[in-house]
Amino acid sequence: MRDTLQQSHVTAAASLAPQIEAAKEQLDGGRRLPPELAQAIDDVDLFHLYLPRSMGGPEVEPLTAFHVVEEISRRDGSVGWCTLLAIDASLFAGWLKPEVGKSMFGQPPELRAAASFRPLGEARIVDGGYRVTGRWDYASGVDNANWLAANCKVMDASGPRLTPAGTPETRMVMFPAEIATIHDTWFTMGMQGTGSNDFEVEDIFVPDERSWGLLGPSQEPSPLYDPRLFFVVAWTPVVANLLGMARGAMDAFVELATQSGSTRSTTFLRDRAPIQSTVGQAEAIIGGARAFVLETVGGLWQTLKEGAGDPTAEIAQARLAITHGMWESVRAVDLLFHAAGTNAIHQKLPLERFFRDVHVAVQHGAGLPSNYESGGQVFLGLQPPDPGW
Repeated sequence: MRDTLQQSHVTAAASLAPQIEAAKEQLDGGRRLPPELAQAIDDVDLFHLYLPRSMGGPEVEPLTAFHVVEEISRRDGSVGWCTLLAIDASLFAGWLKPEVGKSMFGQPPELRAAASFRPLGEARIVDGGYRVTGRWDYASGVDNANWLAANCKVMDASGPRLTPAGTPETRMVMFPAEIATIHDTWFTMGMQGTGSNDFEVEDIFVPDERSWGLLGPSQEPSPLYDPRLFFVVAWTPVVANLLGMARGAMDAFVELATQSGSTRSTTFLRDRAPIQSTVGQAEAIIGGARAFVLETVGGLWQTLKEGAGDPTAEIAQARLAITHGMWESVRAVDLLFHAAGTNAIHQKLPLERFFRDVHVAVQHGAGLPSNYESGGQVFLGLQPPDPGW
């Protein structure tokens, strides 16, 4: 049954290919997801795949989200990115009480969320909730969102509240997108269509029931909402985005190689031994990295469902596979880009877009080289200082 549901979501993602292709110029020119395309994605219910079943959502497992985002990203990295960030933002609903989520998102649920995780705002404690002021960045898909989630430093009468460890206490808040001001700040070398603009609010009231401690206890029993698994769940679609782009770059290169030569030779690229070797190497890189993600994330989920002891090693393997898969995607795209020669630099061909986009996407926190260090610490019997291991 679950496999059937996964396939239905992936089929829905694949059905969007013609609309994504038709929107390519709008994505770069408008620097955001076109409203019509955003609506098409929403119509097939792909923006809130992590929404709990208790709120009417599909509550899919991470690998289902992976396959959906991979399929979309194969067509365009920006569209895949906006989809994955909305999916990840829907994960936060697991920290809300079910009745609160239902009242916020309606039945059937309408949730197209954007979020910013850096604590750039302030939440001042008042009766019943918080008065929130702040401006947040990197809110991918914010122009098409109907709810926004943002991280804040908690303030009381004495100033910033501190945790027992002496660090600033933070709290996530969620509020309707219509009350925020969106600032047009997204001018980048790649991922131009994500519309990852800033948003700002000033002295708005957020009820306590629409707030939660980031990485604190959730309201849902599923491991999907286990704080310790947050980064595996949230970042599995991120690596899917890069692996999808790598696959899209391979598709584009193969099409080019079977139709074109180069400025110095009319021999098709496909008929040259160095090109054949490059394609074989890139295919092995993409396939190997993808298999590592599927094996480790899938294995972790199986361990959790069976309740088979401490999952520390499985969590570490999954997180390493995510970071590894992101960088291997970049490596594969780079190989194909340079093998294509001057063919690769023209905007009329899709390879240059995948090249630009994959180099921007790997800058995400899931791709930080320090993730390798933390994984190594786990396997050396040490405790990494950062959470989620």
